Amino acid sequence: MCQLLGMNANTPTDVTFSFSGLATRADEHKDGFGIAFFEGCGLRHFVDHHSARHSPLAELVKRYPIKSDNVIAHIRKATQGQVSLENTHPFQRELWGRYWVFAHNGNLVDFNPRLHAAFKPVGQTDSERAFCWLMQELAKAHASVPSIEELSRTLRELVPQLARHGTFNMLLSNGQALWAHNSTHLHYLLRAHPFGRVRLRDEDLSVDFAEHTTVNDRVAVIATEPLTRDEPWVAFTPGQLEVFVGGALRR
Repeated sequence: MCQLLGMNANTPTDVTFSFSGLATRADEHKDGFGIAFFEGCGLRHFVDHHSARHSPLAELVKRYPIKSDNVIAHIRKATQGQVSLENTHPFQRELWGRYWVFAHNGNLVDFNPRLHAAFKPVGQTDSERAFCWLMQELAKAHASVPSIEELSRTLRELVPQLARHGTFNMLLSNGQALWAHNSTHLHYLLRAHPFGRVRLRDEDLSVDFAEHTTVNDRVAVIATEPLTRDEPWVAFTPGQLEVFVGGALRR
């Protein structure tokens, strides 16, 4: 099973601590890693088909001063598609003049939709096919840029059609919001004032967020499995789809 990491915040926030926790899980999930983070309308996107435990690019990411309000990261354990750069998550596409980023954990069986030229997969994964299909169907459903609420309603109609084909844990962002859907394993955490010291589960590393935050900061972290100790992670229920905006759940 692949591992997902998402972060949504109300101000550009450092994600290297959480990414370090994710990367320690790459011994089993050794078929590549990637991370994408938004800076305004721009996007920085790093992928490597080598393990995050050994990739020089992963070491660069751990030390890069990444500050963003929407981040998606992924470490891969391949189920469909060879281990190659084009099959490495997260994937990106453009729609309505914005970048969209997507990562998937799971396996979709017999999912071979008809896709038009605007959204064609480059690699061979079921994940990229699902992303292309979502982008295609969103474009069909809305003639112009919809609101976050409208997008959420449409995704609640589309995502179950994908989940019928198998396991569909996913993260999706356009830089304005972060959508998360759970089939089997996904958790979220909402951090807000008062902040304190936090320890990773899988590595002897801690940080005191009180030294790096203000009373107004809010951060939502989404992960396949909880990344830290002593924090109130919440498990998604099967079929649950949530949208995070400004570091909070929007319902």
